[in-house]
Amino acid sequence: MLLNQIVADFAIPATSGVIFKLSSTRGKRLVIYFYPKDDTPGCTTESQQFRDLYADFKKINCEVVGVSRDDLKSHEAFKAKFTLPFALLSDTEAAVCDQFGVIKLKNLYGKQIKGIERSTFVINCDGFLIKEWRGIKADGHAQEVLQFMQSLPV
Repeated sequence: MLLNQIVADFAIPATSGVIFKLSSTRGKRLVIYFYPKDDTPGCTTESQQFRDLYADFKKINCEVVGVSRDDLKSHEAFKAKFTLPFALLSDTEAAVCDQFGVIKLKNLYGKQIKGIERSTFVINCDGFLIKEWRGIKADGHAQEVLQFMQSLPV
């Protein structure tokens, strides 16, 4: 996927029993953050910081969603435990992860495994990818994304 290109539509299961469809967000700005696993330290930090800034994102016509390969049961528990106000998308087949190119080989206890590289993408009101961050550190990232969003013309 390339910057300044339209992002192809997709539809995947989300928390609260809905199917998230990218095309349904047209007219709003969208932040999609990909994270490795529910209820792990870095992913919890990142999700809580997006939660704490969510009202500020909403003020500038911006929706936030999180994506991992965890199933909906795991997502619902994670969302409830940390009172996350936005949808978590369940990409168990990694189709959306592949679309955004976030699956990478990682070392886990000396073994090579495929996993999500923590990444965030911004899609504008017309469906174009306008910004990406890859391989980011969780702490402080949500604030960086918010500052970028606030710098955009309304």
